[in-house]
Amino acid sequence: MATNIVFIGLGNMGLPMAQNLVRAGYAVTGFDLVPASVRQFADGGGLVSDDQAAAIGQADIVFTMLPASRHVLGAYLGDAGILAQARPGTLLIDCSTISTEAARQVGRAAQEKGLPMLDAPVSGGTAGATNGTLTFMVGGEESALAAARPYLDVMGKAVFHAGGSGCGQTVKICNNMLLGILMIGTSEAIRLGVANGLDPKVVSDVMAKSSGRNWTLDVYNPCPGVAENVPASRGYTGGFGVDLMLKDLGLAVESALASGASVPLGALSRNLYSLHSKAGSGALDFSSIYQLLGDKT
Repeated sequence: MATNIVFIGLGNMGLPMAQNLVRAGYAVTGFDLVPASVRQFADGGGLVSDDQAAAIGQADIVFTMLPASRHVLGAYLGDAGILAQARPGTLLIDCSTISTEAARQVGRAAQEKGLPMLDAPVSGGTAGATNGTLTFMVGGEESALAAARPYLDVMGKAVFHAGGSGCGQTVKICNNMLLGILMIGTSEAIRLGVANGLDPKVVSDVMAKSSGRNWTLDVYNPCPGVAENVPASRGYTGGFGVDLMLKDLGLAVESALASGASVPLGALSRNLYSLHSKAGSGALDFSSIYQLLGDKT
């Protein structure tokens, strides 16, 4: 295929996303600050280059998947940023989870340069990134989304247009706030059952078929040994980190303060994840909040 893609950010999410584009037949040049990630990308058929500016200048599409708002602002803005390097008409797609205001700031700057841009954060975790089953929550112009859709469809199973610039980030923040709340509630409920002598698998199975059913019970159970192929059953390694959930809950609280919304459970969830992170669990999967609520099992 003739489309020339640059993908910046080959971390736990970005690497499998970029690899799926490569497997679909696209020419993808990958960049990351971690040399091992770049080597892994190259081993899977991806292209690598020592000159990021030149690669961006030749690209039809630039994807970014970066950790936080400051990284996205640094990558896109300034004399050495993506906006200064991209040629006219280059489609820019940021899949990072950042603040709504940061997304709008970059979007405005891109618009001033005549560059179509989407904020397109994702849901589905590392498994979704690997399997190409992510959900994309997109903010930006309809025309830009229409141009991006063939590539998003390679990496995901669902693409939702949330509205204008920044709206993708807003709906992602809402989703992840709810996810954090549900994970804590699910962990509490299982802990309560165990404290009263019940088998955690029995508790989970009953709730999964009852009114307490939710995503964390169905596919991401936080109690070790209840479900296979989830972080809880491999020492809470892999998956979505505590510190990343803490970041997203912080974005939710910031958004609530800016908009005057009330998020008492979101704020409480942020505090609990902050305690969990400060206790040394920041690198563990976010389902390890189960450990904070009782003795480690």
